[in-house]
Amino acid sequence: MRYVYAVCRPLDAPLAADLTGVGGVPPRQLAHEGLIAVVGPVPERDFAEEPLRRHLEDLDWLSDTARAHQRVIAALTSVTCPLPLRLATVFRDDSGVRAMLEEGADRFRRVLDRIDGCVEWGVKVHLESEESSRERPAEGAPSKPLSGRDYLRQRRSRQTAQDESWQRAEAFAQALHEKLSRRADDSRLHAPQNSSLSKAPGRNILNAAYLVPRAHSEEFVELVDHTKDEEGDSSGLRVELTGPWAAYSFTADDETGADDAGRSR
Repeated sequence: MRYVYAVCRPLDAPLAADLTGVGGVPPRQLAHEGLIAVVGPVPERDFAEEPLRRHLEDLDWLSDTARAHQRVIAALTSVTCPLPLRLATVFRDDSGVRAMLEEGADRFRRVLDRIDGCVEWGVKVHLESEESSRERPAEGAPSKPLSGRDYLRQRRSRQTAQDESWQRAEAFAQALHEKLSRRADDSRLHAPQNSSLSKAPGRNILNAAYLVPRAHSEEFVELVDHTKDEEGDSSGLRVELTGPWAAYSFTADDETGADDAGRSR
């Protein structure tokens, strides 16, 4: 079977000779009408419909496959601007891959035109955990309430401080997003991450992706770093920058959804 990592334009530079993908097999290029599908052979015993469904519930297998998939996408991103397909996009043979390229040609070209010359940067803003805030009494307040009335007063004071902190964090995140969006060709706001799942300390306020021309990436990174220095730890906010990545957040086609090709067939 054929595992498809991404669709891209013809490469200007070769991929590293020692690059391997899923199953430890080097990827190859399959050309069709000006488009390239980056593919690799995978065994039917693992990637036919039924075994693949079982494997997708195996976290170890899924993690190994995702790392191999990302390794190929990262290599492609260093030499071109690929359109990554979903994990475990497989076809029976080369003819199935060509049919996918034929069917989605218009969509792929639109998206490739839009992301050409760009990479994705991720920016997150976290507010320190509310538990940490609760552990610190307000300045000048006694460490323990002297009476029930004092307890209620301290509780109201902490709640007011938390509300104000949350409002400041939201205002900061919105202003930062607007500032970064002006330096990007496009942006996407993702749902905030659940800290219990991401294991990141604090509460996620902003979870955004930015499509930035490679030529302007250094300026974009400097802008985020400057924001980190300005804000500092004393505010209880943490700004996190990740990337550069392939343009994962910008591969959907506004008209019909270019990522529809990322289904097993």
